[in-house]
Amino acid sequence: MRDVVIIGGGHNGLVCAAYLAKSGLKVTVLERLPVVGGAAMTEEFHPGFRNSVAAYTVSLLNPKVIADLDLAGHGLRIVERRLSNFLPLEDGNYLALGAGRTYDEVAKFSVRDADRLGDYAKRLDIVADLLRDLVLKTPPNVVTTGWMSALGELAKAGGLANRLRHLDIEMKRELLDLFAQSAGHYLDGWFESAPIKAAYGFDSIVGNYASPYTPGSAYVLLHHVFGEVNGKKGAWGHAIGGMGAITQAMARAAEAAGVEIRTECAVREVIVEAGRAVGVVTAAGESIRAAAVASNLNPKLLFLKLIDEAVLPAEFRRRIGNWRCGSGTFRMNVALSELPSFTSLPGTALADHHTSGIIIAPSLDYMDRAHADARRFGWSRQPIVELLIPSTLDDSLAPPGQHVASLFCQHVAPELPDGASWDDHREEVADLMIDTVNAHAPNFKASVLGRQIHSPLDLERRFGLIGGDIFHGALDLNQIYSARPMLGHADYRGPLPGLYMCGSGTHPGGGVTGAPGHNAAREILIDFRRRRLKRG
Repeated sequence: MRDVVIIGGGHNGLVCAAYLAKSGLKVTVLERLPVVGGAAMTEEFHPGFRNSVAAYTVSLLNPKVIADLDLAGHGLRIVERRLSNFLPLEDGNYLALGAGRTYDEVAKFSVRDADRLGDYAKRLDIVADLLRDLVLKTPPNVVTTGWMSALGELAKAGGLANRLRHLDIEMKRELLDLFAQSAGHYLDGWFESAPIKAAYGFDSIVGNYASPYTPGSAYVLLHHVFGEVNGKKGAWGHAIGGMGAITQAMARAAEAAGVEIRTECAVREVIVEAGRAVGVVTAAGESIRAAAVASNLNPKLLFLKLIDEAVLPAEFRRRIGNWRCGSGTFRMNVALSELPSFTSLPGTALADHHTSGIIIAPSLDYMDRAHADARRFGWSRQPIVELLIPSTLDDSLAPPGQHVASLFCQHVAPELPDGASWDDHREEVADLMIDTVNAHAPNFKASVLGRQIHSPLDLERRFGLIGGDIFHGALDLNQIYSARPMLGHADYRGPLPGLYMCGSGTHPGGGVTGAPGHNAAREILIDFRRRRLKRG
């Protein structure tokens, strides 16, 4: 018998396992796929070309997790982009954002906007710092189980209130705007030129099947800016070896602490006896008993697929059934014979903009139309594409002189209208995505040697990302913080004793952060110390 069995060897499952094992517990991780990592893995998709399969860039990975698990000592190295973002525009111009360049670049379109950049960044940093402080803390939980538990939750709420109390009235207004407004309305209140609003507004629709003018999308923008790379706040980078280098380092850290990791070992059901989770049954029929079961899966998969509905409270199951998923994401990798030469900045020789996040979405209106188009037809006829070329920073990914590129594409419908299947339209939409890049870099299409395609349906089948949802559940206001995955279960504990959640469907949400795994491990260890759980 094990102390803890963890369902799913994605990055949060590995982080949770490593922390538990470092504290002396016997832990087993069960992963359905042949390799751990979940959506954060690297593989060869064309002869000689390797790339991150789904997750594709680094910023949100928590520095405490990196340090505690000594991921650098286990081989992880992260390098920063030489330029943050590059937006080729429809009129042949471009906007490039990066240290020492942003002011002059924005001033090309509006000196007023350039002059406002400092104040905008300062205010966003204050709110982002508040979020960073909350990332590794368990949210206040709504409880009905006695005054002692209630006191603990009140203390958490009091701590949050103290942090908010230190904000002046203007920053409290800013915080309210960022949580309640759309990203479009928020940015319209700051800037007048379309390119800078597009550059910042793109973060609001990444993994979010919504218009930048959808209320609440400003929070999604905020969710993407509280990360850091190598101590530099707000920076984005690349893991040498791809995103799989992160999860392989995590797996080595977990195994060094004593974790047993079993791949090609899918879980069929959670064993529940006398109202308590006591282990799992694998797809092969093996029963593995444990004092605690922790799930790294989307909450819908855990509660609707792996647990007998008769043992769950009816209202809980109803609400999980309404858990909103669907990112509108279409993910591609392409092998390239040469770097793209952009009409707005020609040349195939390696330049700073080739190392950046290249965003094809020139305005908020373009993004708004893309979302409306996708809702009507299933995918936008003028889609949003972010192009990254990690081989410009990591020459291990492609043969000499050649490159790999990630295409992270929005907006497509998680489910196509009129019963159509993504299996019938995958190639057609992949062609559209390549044509969209080619309209700005005319050599791009001809340079493609091979490609790997993941529609929303592919992402769901391969990685359990329901509706292609990279966050394991939309970051709506009723699905974040104390409501993630729902009020009463924000503390990583499920509705059954012995059952825990450690994936992105819990606070603080999606992205390769490691935070849900870190936080869930802390709560599991508390229950062992308080003898709510008995060692195996």
